[in-house]
Amino acid sequence: MHSYEDKDQDITKAVIYCRVSSAKQTVRGDGLGSQETRCREFAKYKGYDVVEVFRDDTSGSLTSRPGMQAMLAYLNARRKEAHAVIIDDISRLARGLMAHFELRVKISDAGGVLVSPSIEFGEDSDSQLVENLLASVSQHQRQKNGEQTKNRMRARVQNGYWVFQAPVGYRYERVSGHGKLLVRDEPNASALQEALEGYASGRFETQVEVKRFLERQPSFPKDLPNGEIRNQRVYDMLTRPVYAGYVEAPNWDVSLRKGHHEGLISFATFEKIQARLKGTAKAPARKDINMDFPLRGFILCDDCNKPLTACWSQGKNQKYPYYLCPTKGCESYRKSIKREELEGEFEDVLKRLEPSHSLFALVKAMFRDAWDMRLAQATDAKKTLKSQIASLEKQIDQLLDRIVDASTDSVVAAYEKRIAKLEREKLLAQEQLAETGAPRHTLEESFEHAMTFLANPWKIWENADYTLKKTVLRLAFAEPLPYCRNQGLRTPNLALPFKVLGQIGGQKCEMARWGGFEPPTP
Repeated sequence: MHSYEDKDQDITKAVIYCRVSSAKQTVRGDGLGSQETRCREFAKYKGYDVVEVFRDDTSGSLTSRPGMQAMLAYLNARRKEAHAVIIDDISRLARGLMAHFELRVKISDAGGVLVSPSIEFGEDSDSQLVENLLASVSQHQRQKNGEQTKNRMRARVQNGYWVFQAPVGYRYERVSGHGKLLVRDEPNASALQEALEGYASGRFETQVEVKRFLERQPSFPKDLPNGEIRNQRVYDMLTRPVYAGYVEAPNWDVSLRKGHHEGLISFATFEKIQARLKGTAKAPARKDINMDFPLRGFILCDDCNKPLTACWSQGKNQKYPYYLCPTKGCESYRKSIKREELEGEFEDVLKRLEPSHSLFALVKAMFRDAWDMRLAQATDAKKTLKSQIASLEKQIDQLLDRIVDASTDSVVAAYEKRIAKLEREKLLAQEQLAETGAPRHTLEESFEHAMTFLANPWKIWENADYTLKKTVLRLAFAEPLPYCRNQGLRTPNLALPFKVLGQIGGQKCEMARWGGFEPPTP
């Protein structure tokens, strides 16, 4: 039987195996190149002819390391001729004891002989002891590095910093006094902000509508080959407190806390989203809705009170657009309504919603009075919020004292659940307190879009895309409009702002006369 030294002396060819733990090390440094240079010097010293070099820039199991698999395949194909396998250091082969032995056996079975300029491998007991000790030390270093990294990351999260991969809408940037900090990544940040606020306000009824809105944004990253976004990814974005400017790490027992980065939405908006997600599920909006029919699903058949559908009908020379009732058994079933007639009547309704200039000026004055009144109430609101925060802190302290005296796990779990709920209420109150006071914008800036819509909803409708037209329908009307084929659109049930405007505009006002309004008494 030949000794390990005898086998080493018979070898003339060698392969080199180099490995770094991540692809970043190949960009920021020259770890692979340095390893290869040292191994080539060792091969020259031993008289080996280097026939191939294999590289890996990833860690992980054997099957996930393509360089190692390629080397084993190369050796197996030339099993009759032994090759020296040169590694720079024992840690470059594996950072775990069991993985080291597994690779050692695979290389040996493939006809390779492991050699290194850092350690002399052998079959005798002393050489194996040294090899085992070095492999154990390498595993300990890997585990210790992992523990230290985890502890540093956990401490940073506790201090209010996000330490994981930057979520969509953010990117990392070095900021003085903070290190790497999340900052807005435009235009994805604005698109995601609009999506989150739209879902919280009801502009997007379902998660599917949020998904389709984001898919229409050219720069927003898609995770499916057909340009779509996974439903789970949309749900994850809706439930991540990082978008509200907060961080948490439940797996590391780090509770929700204010982060140092700027949130895309407020914490109050985030809580509205969570409440909507926990509410009654709604059927997703149809994917096959034709953009040519914005009133589809909003106009009701007056005979059966079911939404009208729409289609293009093929004529002799061209296609014609129609609305129709799809309900079987209805008197108006499949009876066509010309699109220009129905939409023309609807546009007339929208035009009638435009208030007169004098009425609109009155409404603006009312807004101004209400605005000034709310500013006056801000001081009282601050006092109330401060009192609420103090009360919440007192309740939390009391529950913490009870946890110390608790003797059963179930009681402790119940207290912890209650504390977590109070902490969220406290965070919400603190955010409201920070935002209460002098407004960030003037009255005109704050209500610019709302006033534009109230002044002329028809103008918004005329120039809007399909999504915005759907928003106009939700804002202007409290419920869908019934349509009778013989009499046209029924009286609409307007949304509250337009209903109030109509009541104000419909009142007959005049100055009181000296004798009053009652007829004189004889």
